[in-house]
Order: sequence, then C-alpha cells, then structure tokens
Amino acid sequence: QVQLVESGGGLVQAGGSLRLSCAASGRTFSSYTIGWFRQAPGKEREFVATINWSGSITYYSDSVKGRFTISRNNVRNTVYLQMNSLKPEDTAVYYCAASRPAPTMDSGRYDFWGQGTQVTVSS
Repeated sequence: QVQLVESGGGLVQAGGSLRLSCAASGRTFSSYTIGWFRQAPGKEREFVATINWSGSITYYSDSVKGRFTISRNNVRNTVYLQMNSLKPEDTAVYYCAASRPAPTMDSGRYDFWGQGTQVTVSS
C-alpha cells in the first residue's frame, strides 16, 4: 500500500509558477506509476500528467504540455509537478495518485490517492 500527501499549492498570479510535491510512504514507491489529476469546481476530475516508475516515460494532457513538467526522486519517495506560465483555467484541486500498471491517463486505473492541494491562479 502507498500513502500520498500533496503539498505546494497556493495562490499565484497568471504567468507565475508553482511546484507541487507528492510525498509517498511505503517501500515499494519506486515501482509505481504516479499521476497528477485536477478537479475544478463543477467539473470532472481530469488527467494532467503521469510518470513511470523510473522517470523515463511521461505523458501530459494537451492543456498543460509545454508548461508543466513531471519528475520524480525515488530516493526521496517524491514526485514533483513543476507548473510554469500558469493560467486562470489551471485553478483546481490537484491530486496525485499511484498505479501499478504502465503510465495511463485513466484515473480508474489508479489505486491510491492523496487528499489534494488547492491551486488558484488569479488573472
């Protein structure tokens, strides 16, 4: 089992940057794919980015490609989401999640979820 805790959210102006962290407990963290998802008020949860166990494979949604970067440090049991050139439409609660299979955009294939961290981008 893996427990996940997100941090790093906050309020930022449009064009600014934030780095989210997803800290995991559990000795098998390095074997998991980790994904980031977000949910804005009144909207469904959507895929943001995912990274495989070694960090060699990453996928991004079209809406964040070129602006966000996902990375991981398996020694520190942490996955990061660097968010640059933030837009008001990036405002949401951001969640990280862990999956055993290969990287996927399908939230249903993720077994463990964090509690989320709020990101608010003002215009």
